[in-house]
Amino acid sequence: MTMPAPETTAAAPADARLDLVGLDRDELAAALAPLGVPERQRRMRAGQLWHWLYYRGARDFDEMTTISKDMRARLAEAFRISRPGVTRDQKSEDGTRKWLLGFADRNEAECVYIPEDDRGSLCISSQVGCTLTCAFCHTGTQRMVRNLEPAEIVGQFMLARDHLGEWPSPKDARLLSNVVMMGMGEPLYNYDNVAKALRIVMDPEGIALSRRRITLSTAGVVPMIERVGRELAVNLAISLHAVTDEVRDRLVPINRKHPIAELLQACRDYPAGNNARRITFEYVMLREVNDSPADARALAALLKGIPAKVNLIPFNPWPGSAFECSSKNAIRRFADIVNDAGYSAPVRQPRGRDIMAACGQLKSASERLRRGRAPTSPLAAPTSRTP
Repeated sequence: MTMPAPETTAAAPADARLDLVGLDRDELAAALAPLGVPERQRRMRAGQLWHWLYYRGARDFDEMTTISKDMRARLAEAFRISRPGVTRDQKSEDGTRKWLLGFADRNEAECVYIPEDDRGSLCISSQVGCTLTCAFCHTGTQRMVRNLEPAEIVGQFMLARDHLGEWPSPKDARLLSNVVMMGMGEPLYNYDNVAKALRIVMDPEGIALSRRRITLSTAGVVPMIERVGRELAVNLAISLHAVTDEVRDRLVPINRKHPIAELLQACRDYPAGNNARRITFEYVMLREVNDSPADARALAALLKGIPAKVNLIPFNPWPGSAFECSSKNAIRRFADIVNDAGYSAPVRQPRGRDIMAACGQLKSASERLRRGRAPTSPLAAPTSRTP
């Protein structure tokens, strides 16, 4: 089902005002100096703005009633509060919701909300397109366009909250309770922007989402994994998908640079990994590629010594894909072997397949612009779309 796009606050490209979304506290305070705010008041004013932006979800300075009317007018002249534009809003028959988002430079990315009985997860993108070319992933067929900025990353969360009507930030029983950095792109090839956005999401005086509710997924950018654990301490997910370098080289080409043994050692050394917070290994089930009983036994052996669980993901087809999903019997047999070896191995229930919102199906029509090529409006329907 395609839903009408609601009114958005995405800024037009010609708007030269500074966007306050995505700034950290120090940057907010520094931005107030040109407005003549005395230095002794800047931290206090920055705290007020933080509260209105990230706790109350204000989209207009007139909403900020604890700030004087004169100051609100000065803020509105100098700054803006952005959200991504919504090009397309789709809702699956299973309740999953996908937004095709338009940014100020006319590029697009997708974001997915997955409601469940006990939680609601938002799958956030970190890049337009993807740096990697994983063979089974639809996003991997879209060449890398650019990294998303902190405002565009945290803006996905804020936009989802707008649509769910979940402002101010609730303490309990949240519709949007979890974040998974598993959308378009490789988060660790955009680490600084991703980290800045996640720190905003985790700040206890704003959105206040616990780091235990955030999962960052990587295809295996080994040199960055330790830094994630040390600086962010969020949950880690590894897109593994194979048990031999020969097969993984084909499915996940970054393996040629960082092979399985190197990747798993980084997981053993992950600062935030322990039995209470196990590392998740994502494993897409591909018929006659990686789904044999021998593969299952090899996987259990590889994970020895790592606090781990395995998410078995039935392959979600997309137009032109060269793979087929493993049979239900093969998936069940694989799960039983891994479970019997002492690792939790649930089979992920595909969500949003009918709107191409399931794992591995995200893609936008954005392309890296050739010199002299004019962009199109982010709020217009794209010229080509994921079916």
